[in-house]
Amino acid sequence: MGPGSELLPVDGPFDVFLEGGLISDIAPRGALRARGPVLDGEGGWLIPGLWDHHVHTMQWALESQRASLGQAVSATHAATLIAAAPIVDGRRVGAGFRDAFWPDRPTLALLDAATGETPAYLINADVHSVWLNSAALRREGFEADDSGVLREEPAFEISRRLNAVDPATGDRVIRRMAADAAARGVVGLVDLDMAWNEDAWARRTLDGFDALRVEFGIYPDHLSRALAEGLRTGDVARGAASDLARVGPLKVITDGSLGTRTAACSQPYPGDPHNHGVLTVSRESLVELMTAATAGGLSCAIHAIGDVANSHALDAYAFTQATGTIEHAQLVAHADIPRFARLGVSASVQPEHAIDDRDLTDTIWAGQTAQPYPLAALAASGANLLLGSDAPVTPLDPWASLASAVFRTRDGREPWQPEQALDAVTALAASTHAGSAAPALVAPGAPADLALCAADPLAGDEGALRSMRVVATLLGGRITHRA
Repeated sequence: MGPGSELLPVDGPFDVFLEGGLISDIAPRGALRARGPVLDGEGGWLIPGLWDHHVHTMQWALESQRASLGQAVSATHAATLIAAAPIVDGRRVGAGFRDAFWPDRPTLALLDAATGETPAYLINADVHSVWLNSAALRREGFEADDSGVLREEPAFEISRRLNAVDPATGDRVIRRMAADAAARGVVGLVDLDMAWNEDAWARRTLDGFDALRVEFGIYPDHLSRALAEGLRTGDVARGAASDLARVGPLKVITDGSLGTRTAACSQPYPGDPHNHGVLTVSRESLVELMTAATAGGLSCAIHAIGDVANSHALDAYAFTQATGTIEHAQLVAHADIPRFARLGVSASVQPEHAIDDRDLTDTIWAGQTAQPYPLAALAASGANLLLGSDAPVTPLDPWASLASAVFRTRDGREPWQPEQALDAVTALAASTHAGSAAPALVAPGAPADLALCAADPLAGDEGALRSMRVVATLLGGRITHRA
């Protein structure tokens, strides 16, 4: 198998030996006698297995069962699409709309006229808002204004209810999702579903789930329980049949999103001088949560999209000395960029968001003075970068993330803010468990979590990265995918 020279110190084909779930040795091809079963690399490139550092696993797994609204070009169009969706469990559910550039606005009257008395739920691509008809609002016991749109916590509650499928159904779609991820070279993910996740992952391992490593988040509503029961980041899920499922970070959402126009920003949104977005957690409450988590042995994952929210989160890290990440870091004040490295806070970022949001950023964030999607600036300052998808906001596909990080474009458009692109070596390292601060090496003693690629991932163009064929994926030396 032939890794590139950036991944091993010598060019040429190599044999990689695995034992006990680890890489035991590496030698030029044929220099050592093969022992045990042999997987012929057929001239491929061997890289460390890939991680997605931000996934809402159940919501992503259920996405295939929901009507796709991504092609909706107006509120009227979206209402027509959901009216044609199949009825499942007495309701119609669609996801993926982006309303920022629609010529008309969502209204309750418009949706009611299209959908009648069948409850209808339209989930924004960013998951921070949900458009419901009157029947759905009555069913859920919510009230909305004339738009029928719920935002932030009420929207999250609707998603929690829609995601609460029976365990057999949920575990079946999770297995399918995991197989798809393994086929893209993924060996692990951080699951940030808004639920008590330990029981679900323990159950899945008992039922034979073995395709991925999973680190699951804990939300503030469950923090007291987690602390009382002694959960610590890195612990194996209690009752699990393997060590694949482990406790992850405390996840705190501190502001909204760009698409919903609720990300907390220093400058107002155009046409609405009083709208700077929202801070959904006060500074005092955030410090209290992070202090409690740190004392209990939990790392933190703080959602911050706008520049005010990022400053707010960095201040809390400085005060509490917590460890962990800022999730998204989509708009960061120039003075705050070097603080990530100084504080040891990793930036968990989603490069596909930058490409999805480029037109939004150039319009509704045009007046902002902070830097949008500052990937190269963060890397240059020494910050550890971790790449992810935020699935279902974008598909769980590390090659798409890599392509957007390196080339800052998609669909043949000119690169957007190319000065913030990452080099391929940094982007690949950021797609592994440790992140960009550690080199992405295939080395003796490392876990045998590996992906065998049909082409050199450090040499391809944007199209080649997005279409990368993964020949095989190994987790602890065990094959989880073989083309």
